[in-house]
Amino acid sequence: MLVLTEETAPGDGGHARPRGACGIVIKAPEADGEPYRVRFPDGAAFNVPASVVEPLKHYQNGLIGDTSVIEEAYDLRAHVIYDCLVGSKAYGLDHDGSDTDRRGFYLPPAELHWSLFGVPGQLEDPVNDRCYWELEKFLQLALKANPNVLECLYSPKIIHSTPLADALIAQREIFLSKMIYQTYNRYVMSQFKTMNRKLEQGEQVKPKHAMHLIRLMLSGITILTDGFVPLAVDEHRERLLAIRDGLIPWSEADAWRLALHAEFDAAFEATSLPEKPDYAAANAFLVRARRWASEQ
Repeated sequence: MLVLTEETAPGDGGHARPRGACGIVIKAPEADGEPYRVRFPDGAAFNVPASVVEPLKHYQNGLIGDTSVIEEAYDLRAHVIYDCLVGSKAYGLDHDGSDTDRRGFYLPPAELHWSLFGVPGQLEDPVNDRCYWELEKFLQLALKANPNVLECLYSPKIIHSTPLADALIAQREIFLSKMIYQTYNRYVMSQFKTMNRKLEQGEQVKPKHAMHLIRLMLSGITILTDGFVPLAVDEHRERLLAIRDGLIPWSEADAWRLALHAEFDAAFEATSLPEKPDYAAANAFLVRARRWASEQ
């Protein structure tokens, strides 16, 4: 069911329906710019522009869960408790024009977290290449072995960290598990499949993307073997840069990736990491952080 967001009349100039009137969709638009065909409670039906209707569920929700209310009223970036450098400058793969990528997490005041409107899962500043996850979302992503989040926990270039954030970094190994294998493999394999298909169709692919996928495989092997997340690429730097700059043929880059999959398989079989991350420890930290926020 749809709700009118402004008074609307039939195209033939008949009886207008007021803002808030509702009706059932008879026919949905088949293309952008086409109207809905809506039947109203009195049985009449006419075309209604898509720009003046809203699904009933959304209309009833109103501002419930609308985190923009909080973002407009508060400076949530003032509550960032961990901020670090990631990306090419942390990997050692940067050049003069490289962006400065910063990531981290924030802990909102308890009154905002408890509010009707909720808080945004992440604060993004694409202009300055910054992104800060809300603490609970950050922990959830880390528990799922999200590479971007795990690299935050192991970044050697910390810009800002509160004592509470330091306590999480001190136990960052709770997020490392065999799930690294599934998460990293799924992403790398799907991306290379897409790029190989594009090449077969005569399309171009980005060598820089291939470079970072291979870097991800190298990182995954180290995690399973040594139990920490490396950011610096060290001895692999020159070869990775050669891929980025198109100096290595695609066939050679893909062959390296396949060889790394074999190493990844062997590391998975030999790793001493647990099957799953430590959910209890992560939950205990979140409860501690929420309690701290409620006491401020």
